[in-house]
Amino acid sequence: MKEKVQSTGRFLSGMVMPNIGAFIAWGLITAFFIPTGWIPNETIAVMVGPMLKYLLPLLIGYTGGKIVGDTRGAVVGAIATTGIIIGADIPMFFGAMIAGPIGGLCIRYFDRSVEGKIPAGFEMLVNNFSSGIVGGLLAIACYLGISPLCVAITNLLAAGVGVLVTHGLLPTVGLLVEPAKVLFLNNAINHGIFTPMGIEQTAEIGKSLFFMIESNPGPGAGLLLAYCLTGKGTAKSSAPGAFIIHFFGGIHELYFPYVLMNPILIVATMAGNIASIFVLQTLGGGLIAAASPGSIFAELMMTPKGGYAANLLAIFLSMGVTFLLSVVLLRIFGKDADLEESQARVKAMKAEAKGTSAPAALNMGSVRKIVFACDAGMGSSAMGATTLKKKFKDAGIEDIEISHSPVSEVPQDVEVIITHEELKNRAGSAVPTARVVAIKNFMGAPEYDALVQEIQNARGKN
Repeated sequence: MKEKVQSTGRFLSGMVMPNIGAFIAWGLITAFFIPTGWIPNETIAVMVGPMLKYLLPLLIGYTGGKIVGDTRGAVVGAIATTGIIIGADIPMFFGAMIAGPIGGLCIRYFDRSVEGKIPAGFEMLVNNFSSGIVGGLLAIACYLGISPLCVAITNLLAAGVGVLVTHGLLPTVGLLVEPAKVLFLNNAINHGIFTPMGIEQTAEIGKSLFFMIESNPGPGAGLLLAYCLTGKGTAKSSAPGAFIIHFFGGIHELYFPYVLMNPILIVATMAGNIASIFVLQTLGGGLIAAASPGSIFAELMMTPKGGYAANLLAIFLSMGVTFLLSVVLLRIFGKDADLEESQARVKAMKAEAKGTSAPAALNMGSVRKIVFACDAGMGSSAMGATTLKKKFKDAGIEDIEISHSPVSEVPQDVEVIITHEELKNRAGSAVPTARVVAIKNFMGAPEYDALVQEIQNARGKN
């Protein structure tokens, strides 16, 4: 069940994450040029509506179609999404997440059904007309059927949120968000659920607290500060660096292993998140677009005029609440917790599974391409690639290409894939010939040093 939820979540976030730049562009234009913005400009402000209604949903639909059906799927997915958009008066982000993949799936099944049956010389004709016919039919179906259904679902969700707001229960969302984040569903929650809801709310009132529910760096920062004070061993020594990268760099995955070492600490992060949402709701805080990555700098950049006090108070109050509770919980329950022990267990488990994850024919001395893979190919994988590059450089190994990518787009010529253990099966399926190194912590994984040493040994540099 957990695997299915994670897979669905990654799929949803995979449609949004590659297009975050477009969301930020829309958010900045909105923040600066609408009548209540920093520098109001009626001429430029007319871009806000069309970008919201057409550009962003089309990008999501295009990307969803591409994930399922490659380039042809992307085109058909975008055509189908057009039917969703035209059939509704509200921004159709949820609809795009449905129409895009359906378009990709339909054209993929069509291609499979006619594979090997097209006469030579007619391939381009069949491909073009099949895309047009399938896409056109789907656009009509989306316009007449799926779009009204998506509007009804959106209205239902809005009503549900309205009930939470009316009864003062919205802060309780924090009880669900923090545990889900620790299960590495953070991107799925933020970009698959809260971003579409936030965009719609921003179109109405110019900002939304939904953008800050998951992206707020306060709870994670408070937990890491607690480890700086009361942790032990490697957990304590590594916490300051993790805090800097988490709070200022926005890589939230860094604090997840620290929670997993002492699961009771999830109570502290939930309390911090609840405090944050309460402040945002009470003082009218929120952002004008998604803050990605969720760093303090991104939060401030996406804060509308007049919203800094509420947002900063929410961030630092959540940090303080989480810090105080974490200190108490660590002193009571966490005396035996040690990151070194956790990493040792991970390393032992990896050694046991090594025989099934590494192709026997792979000569580590000849490795020339390593890829870090995560859900979106940014954030944690980019940080991991930077860390490993430095380790290779220090070891005098400079002829290995180290890059990062989404797990769904790992290049086929890669020899070693490094990914989180939750994604190792997908990474192995993407490139069966590659060795998959599964890790838990992108920042300080012991597998990095082991990989460097293994390559050195294979090259005779003991």
